[in-house]
Amino acid sequence: MSSFSSSSSHYYFASPSWLASPSCSPLDIDSSSPSAQLLLHWLRFIFLSPCPQRLLLSAVDLVFLLFLLAFAAHKLYSRFTSNSNSTITKPLLQDKDSDYKVTFWFKLPFLVTTLLATAYTVLAILAFTQTSLGSWKLIEALFRVFQAIANIVVVILLVHEKKFKAVKHPLSLRIYWIANLVVSCLFATSAIVRMVTVDDGARLELSLRVDDVFSLVNLPLSAFIFLVAMKGSTGIQVIRISDVVRTYRWLSNDRTLSPYAYASFLSKTVWLWMNPLLNRGYKAPLKLEDVPSLPLDFRAEKMSELFQSNWPKPEENSKHPVGVTLFRCFWKHIAFTGFLAVIRLAVMYIGPMLIQSFVDFTSRENSTPYEGLVLILILYLAKSVEVLSVHQFNFHSQKLGMLIRSSIITSVYKKGLRLSSSSRQTHGTGQIVNHMAVDAQQLSDLMMQFHPIWLMPLQVAAALGLIYNYVGLSALAALLGTTLMFIFTLVRTKRSNSFQFRIMMSRDLRMKATNELLNNMRVIKFQAWEEYFGNKIQQFRKAEHGWIGKFLYYFAINMGVLSTAPLLVTVLTFGTATLLGVPLNAGTVFTITSVIKILQEPVRTFPQALILISQAMVSLGRLDEFMMSKEMDEDAVQRVNGCDGDYAVEIKDGEFSWDDADGNVTLRVEELEIKKGDHAAVVGTVGSGKSSLLASVLGEMFKISGKVSVCGSIAYVAQTSWIQNATIQENILFGLPMNREKYMEAIRVCCLEKDLEMMEYGDQTEIGERGINLSGGQKQRVQLARAVYQDSDIYLLDDVFSAVDAQTGSSIFKECIMGALKNKTILLVTHQVDFLHNVDSIMVMKEGRIVQCGKYGELLKAGLDFGALVAAHESSMEIAESSDEGGGGSAQSPKLARIPSKEKENSSEKQPQDESKPDKDKAKLIEDEERETGSVNLKVYKHYFTEAFGWWGVALMLAMSLAWILSFLAGDYWLAIGTAEDSVFPPSTFIIVYAIIAVVVCVVVMVRSLLFTYWGLKTSQSFFIGMLQSILHAPMSFFDTTPSGRILSRVSTDILWVDISIPMLTNFVMVAYFSLVSILFVTCQNAWETVFLLIPLFWLNNWYRKYYLASSRELTRLDSITKAPVIHHFSETIAGVMTIRGFRKQNLFCQENIDRVNASLRMDFHNNGANEWLGFRLDYMGVVFLCIATIFMIFLPSAIIKPEYVGLSLSYGLALSSLLSLTITMTCSVENKMVSVERIKQFTNLPSEAPWKIADRSPPQNWPSEGNIELDNLQVRYRPNTPLVLKGITLTLRGGEKIGVVGRTGSGKSTLIQVLFRLIEPSAGNIIVDGINICTVGLHDLRSRFGIIPQEPVLFQGTVRSNIDPLGLYSEEEIWKSLERCQLKDVVAAKPEKLEASVVDGGDNWSVGQRQLLCLGRIMLKRSKILFMDEATASVDSQTDAVIQKIIREDFADRTIISIAHRIPTVMDCDRVLVVDAGLAKEFDKPSRLLESHSLFGALVKEYSNRSA
Repeated sequence: MSSFSSSSSHYYFASPSWLASPSCSPLDIDSSSPSAQLLLHWLRFIFLSPCPQRLLLSAVDLVFLLFLLAFAAHKLYSRFTSNSNSTITKPLLQDKDSDYKVTFWFKLPFLVTTLLATAYTVLAILAFTQTSLGSWKLIEALFRVFQAIANIVVVILLVHEKKFKAVKHPLSLRIYWIANLVVSCLFATSAIVRMVTVDDGARLELSLRVDDVFSLVNLPLSAFIFLVAMKGSTGIQVIRISDVVRTYRWLSNDRTLSPYAYASFLSKTVWLWMNPLLNRGYKAPLKLEDVPSLPLDFRAEKMSELFQSNWPKPEENSKHPVGVTLFRCFWKHIAFTGFLAVIRLAVMYIGPMLIQSFVDFTSRENSTPYEGLVLILILYLAKSVEVLSVHQFNFHSQKLGMLIRSSIITSVYKKGLRLSSSSRQTHGTGQIVNHMAVDAQQLSDLMMQFHPIWLMPLQVAAALGLIYNYVGLSALAALLGTTLMFIFTLVRTKRSNSFQFRIMMSRDLRMKATNELLNNMRVIKFQAWEEYFGNKIQQFRKAEHGWIGKFLYYFAINMGVLSTAPLLVTVLTFGTATLLGVPLNAGTVFTITSVIKILQEPVRTFPQALILISQAMVSLGRLDEFMMSKEMDEDAVQRVNGCDGDYAVEIKDGEFSWDDADGNVTLRVEELEIKKGDHAAVVGTVGSGKSSLLASVLGEMFKISGKVSVCGSIAYVAQTSWIQNATIQENILFGLPMNREKYMEAIRVCCLEKDLEMMEYGDQTEIGERGINLSGGQKQRVQLARAVYQDSDIYLLDDVFSAVDAQTGSSIFKECIMGALKNKTILLVTHQVDFLHNVDSIMVMKEGRIVQCGKYGELLKAGLDFGALVAAHESSMEIAESSDEGGGGSAQSPKLARIPSKEKENSSEKQPQDESKPDKDKAKLIEDEERETGSVNLKVYKHYFTEAFGWWGVALMLAMSLAWILSFLAGDYWLAIGTAEDSVFPPSTFIIVYAIIAVVVCVVVMVRSLLFTYWGLKTSQSFFIGMLQSILHAPMSFFDTTPSGRILSRVSTDILWVDISIPMLTNFVMVAYFSLVSILFVTCQNAWETVFLLIPLFWLNNWYRKYYLASSRELTRLDSITKAPVIHHFSETIAGVMTIRGFRKQNLFCQENIDRVNASLRMDFHNNGANEWLGFRLDYMGVVFLCIATIFMIFLPSAIIKPEYVGLSLSYGLALSSLLSLTITMTCSVENKMVSVERIKQFTNLPSEAPWKIADRSPPQNWPSEGNIELDNLQVRYRPNTPLVLKGITLTLRGGEKIGVVGRTGSGKSTLIQVLFRLIEPSAGNIIVDGINICTVGLHDLRSRFGIIPQEPVLFQGTVRSNIDPLGLYSEEEIWKSLERCQLKDVVAAKPEKLEASVVDGGDNWSVGQRQLLCLGRIMLKRSKILFMDEATASVDSQTDAVIQKIIREDFADRTIISIAHRIPTVMDCDRVLVVDAGLAKEFDKPSRLLESHSLFGALVKEYSNRSA
């Protein structure tokens, strides 16, 4: 306090002597003064002198206590005298039979009063023990006792209020509080006057000094209590039970609301609301349902609305709409976090400023303990505020980041549903997913680093001001050093940004390639192209890893320079000071080193913040571009529900294009009118614009001109089926409520009953991603059932018969199209000429125009294009017709095709151990994501740390880190030795030695940084290659049961952590641990008693860490598990966007997206809460440790501990509070990120399929030379726990035979082909091709020798050339020849780039038929001896089909062809036909012979030819 009193001489009035005297008589009031002045003197004496003040306040206390006593006595008296039912026997305060809620307004006054009661009790004890004057002792002690009793009584009263749910405070208490404030103001006034006016000579009574400090602290508390008294409400809300039911009904569904939503101020301040969750997590690993849901204000739906409402209006013409919107939504949050950052900045430098005071205090002879305590109190308060503000800042910044992420994800999703088709192609699924995963994350990360950018200049200015204060002009050297360091980091940051951008670009490419690999894995395995695609991904990865390497080495050098910079700046500053002759003592030296250390933080985070800002700018740019891209024009089609006109669909003078920009007309429709209830068919050759016509009615195409109107709701069934990853029932209901009757009808008319019977769980069977566990026909029919169940007015069906067999096709046409939908308007695109008799009108398309229109008979007469189509069809039918006579009377065929009943199948098939009811999880297709629980296994750490260089690497890293810390310690000890009062070193020596140490430190730090980086890069690459190889070698069943989102998250985020975050974090953790040890070493060396504190400190630290990690680890795991579904759902949506928009289900899908985002964010939110909960507690322990250590240090005699060591210890100790939590959170962070290593490890050790090549078993070059195939009792099941699919097939196929395979959908036809390629390994039996058992050769040797045209034509992103000949084995001439054979030469030649013509993701810029032809072209080149065709011509018209069949017959005359077909004519000219039914080979013979008997085949043929009648 001496600093205050020393300035007393400046004041113009001298203080009256009674002001500082404990006496109760007015010593210097002169009675001869005029009466007014006398009165003033007396009033001043009564209100400002210590003694009368105390009597005054004691009187107030006494009156209050007597009043309460009287009241209580009255109560007791009446209780005994009156009858029991009198009202007076009720408790002091009214009790109501209802529930109550204690708000913050009750808790805070209660806390304050408890504090005061405690404080007064302590002061009363002090007064009895410490005070020296007798009379004063009595007054002071009694006064304190009264105060303590009064406050204790108030606390009891408050407890009483809570017990009896009082809503208002009693009047007596409120009057007491008001009086209390008045007296407190008097106390505070006299305290301030005393501080200012009493000079050093008049040493104040110690208790008065303590009182004054206390009075000042007490004033704001009394003021607060005064407010409570004025308000009168107790803060206890009484809630009638009926109100609760009403108000909380909507919350009752959400019993799991996060405690944050209703937490009190105190609870939010110190994260008490996290306790229930952490406690639960500590007892048992957390599960998804344990984590409470987000507070209502943070939910995704709220954010999505907020974002939409703040989106700039079109007239604002905003260049950066996303940034503007985010600012408008969240500026209050940003301002609040800014305020917290400023508070932190304000208290940050108090610690270093105190070092000088502490050093002076220890070196002065006459310092009093009281001064020391005041210094320690200031230190304690400053550090406490700092700790609190830091963690509140972190928490609120992360919360803000989370809200931003949520608003961006939901908005990007909504935008994705509105994109026009060309925008969708430009952006591509991969990139749009990146907007969600990466861009949103980067903007959310920016929030932590946003404020340091503008705070940095302030922080630097404050620091330089302080340095100037101590060493004068030498501060300029510090300024110069800081500026150089700053310019260095700025320049380097700009460079590393370009690296970041390159990393992003190459990661996008790699993710696109990986996505393509995963989506088309089946085809890639059929063709044995894994190595090609693996190499393609590795090329992209090589580029990406190269940029990551450049970035990390750059970063390592930056970190090296920044770590040593404070040391170099210190050398500069002290060097200059020595030159200028400024004396350096311990206080000055350590204050300056502490300030420069603090200065290091903004200079270090600043470039980091700049990187984040620039990344965020890139992300904002990408998001702007995406959010501004063209949307589907909602008004292109006029949709009217319930309109009166005759026409359901009308198009007038329509011109449409797939491209918004250049407007090339793809489709021209002069006039198209479809009456309500009409069935219209659209036919035409491949690529004639049939699907485009449907798209134009849906409004999916860009309308250049004309008018399209649609009357009624639309249902759309796409040509390539789109099925959600959900149960079959959910797929069919598609968001509508269940109506059993309607549902069963939809299943019946789509012929799904038998399929569902065959499935173990019927309609509850879960369908894999992209319908992977359904056959093509089943997918198509599930889609159709979905449309039928929606019960719309207009049905747009795009080639729904292509994937189903003849019998099913006819039955669907009869039951569904002519039955269930007979009164609906239908626009049917089809290649099945035989159904055309039954439709009301037919449109023939050619080159994007409708060339003919009319009824079947009219068009046939007109001939032209339609005639050609029908002719082609009829020639193929003749065979069927001619052989039909023999196969009469097979009407009962469907009965024959019945599947054996469920019971029989189960009993004959299940192995004994499986006899119990099959358990749902066992045959669940998509396994739940594997998730380790408990702490990350030490093996994972071992894997990670020893992957690159084994244990030697680890030893080297530890040694380098130790060297780093020792060199730093040496520097600081040298400072302490050199600035000691008895130091023998001249200033020049002192500086030279210090400079040499600094150079050594620089070298050590640099070498260590570079080594660390090299090691991290090598590790991550090794992990990536391991995982990629493991995925490429995984069997097909792995891809069927693992959603691609799960694999993609391993290859994107997890690899990202291993590439960059984990090496950086491990680097920091090592340094942090060594620094921590050095701080504790220095502190304990100088105050040995603190060694005893270390034990509880470490124990608590460890306990907190364990307690926290138990929950945090699970939260992080749950976080990564809940993130994947958001992205998976999104890519699924983009794939089926036409279907979703056709059914107008956008809102349903947006809601699903919001639910998934909420699920993911609630993990994030509670994870951040847990982090700050821990950080705050650890830092606070650090503050307490520091203060206790300082007490030991300064109260030991100066001989034991030298002042310079006090300085050294403090300059180290000040860093302790933040370092403690930093080390633990970093460690936890490493552990949490290690989960990624664990997840990658899971995918590095996947079960592998058979080897690709077996060295000593490779078949002869020309194998298979004959093409003979023998199947011997072939049995197949998909996975060990599922029933047999093929149940023992035995056949022999002779070389060069053409075999047709027919059978109902789902009977096992496609499975047969998969087994021949060993995509599924046979469970029993043998397959012999040309004398070699195929199970004995390598998979690539086998697959590369067979040719296949798969059911779904798959094209890869690239060019026509890379699609036809990815391995580059054939010459240009051969490629053109094969294109010519498969009818594509003209189409490709017409494109300007010829063979280099682009093929976009999934081949979307080619029609489905053209894709099928391209796939045929691949086979033409390959010229395999054995060719498999799975529905190869399902999506082409009869005409093209005939051409393809002709080509195949001519080009592959001498080859064995196995063809799965749904069109009977396709198999009519086969040598033999195999009828597969329910996994058994039922019939196998020449078609003509089968038709003579009552065969299943005959029934199919009859069915097919009947359709044409």
